[in-house]
Amino acid sequence: MATIYRPKDASLSPLSSKTILFAGYGNQARSQALNLRDTLASNPDISAPKILIANRVDSYHETAIADGFSVTGFAEGAKGADVVFLLVPDQVAPTLYNSEIGPNLKTGALVVVASGFNIFYKRLEVEGVDVGMIAPRMIGAGVRSRFLEGEGFPCFVSVENNSSGRALEMVLSLALGVGGLSAGAVECSARDETLMDLFAEQAIWPSIIVAFREAYSTLKKLGCSDEALVHEMWLSKEPAEVFEKCAEDGFISQLKYHSIVSQYGQLSTSLGMDVTALQEFFKKVAEKRILGGEFTKEFTDIDNKGGGNGMEKKLEELYAAASTSELAIGEKRVRERMGLD
Repeated sequence: MATIYRPKDASLSPLSSKTILFAGYGNQARSQALNLRDTLASNPDISAPKILIANRVDSYHETAIADGFSVTGFAEGAKGADVVFLLVPDQVAPTLYNSEIGPNLKTGALVVVASGFNIFYKRLEVEGVDVGMIAPRMIGAGVRSRFLEGEGFPCFVSVENNSSGRALEMVLSLALGVGGLSAGAVECSARDETLMDLFAEQAIWPSIIVAFREAYSTLKKLGCSDEALVHEMWLSKEPAEVFEKCAEDGFISQLKYHSIVSQYGQLSTSLGMDVTALQEFFKKVAEKRILGGEFTKEFTDIDNKGGGNGMEKKLEELYAAASTSELAIGEKRVRERMGLD
């Protein structure tokens, strides 16, 4: 059973007089940096830590300055940092960290990641430093808005390297500061976070995409119009409402909001389906592609092509292929007709 950490399990005192560097200032980094600053400002009893932003000179750099932060280079900022939030994209982080940040960190500094990807696949050279994970389960905008509304947000936390012996204390202190304990932070390793995150992206959501795509084609062949199908299947936002009720009332319990016909149809059919092929597919994705490392090798090989922008080209190809389905073509026509695009 996983531990759930709450505000009572942490204190801001370990952050006293520390230098905290946010490497990157994208949506997640900005939200967490602003949350931490606001939390510290409302707790004047501790000696205020110094919060710095490290970023290239670009629009994010300008945003950080506009938000009132001091901005520095990655290598320079790392030299004096007690804590580094490594919040740049996963595919960028290894080169940036291993060349500019890691070599300049003091022994026993804490590196905080928001994703287990680079830790699980050992893409970061983190010998001699503490490593922790504070992983909000939502986009940066939600992390900030829920904090401002006095609400918490779902979050995973873990310690992956504890060279100082105080890593958990610091991780929980930082999680408290960014608002990650307010709703209860679940203890979850980088391995498990990576497995669940990539599994959702490579098994669950692809299965949903395929189910909608093939259902669309089946029903269109039986005479249903594009207009009716698009509205019935997703434009009405009914699926979004169902998932919201799943979160609020329970994955199965929310079915009670549906008609008796719907309840019977969903329960009897789902319990009676042959899921052998689906189980085999899920097992292959989890064990071979994710835990076995096939996916990260594939992704890295593609991204390294063409001078490091191979993934951009590959995504263009994939989007082009996806746009040829009956669903994509029908939706495009309906959205244009309704003035939605």
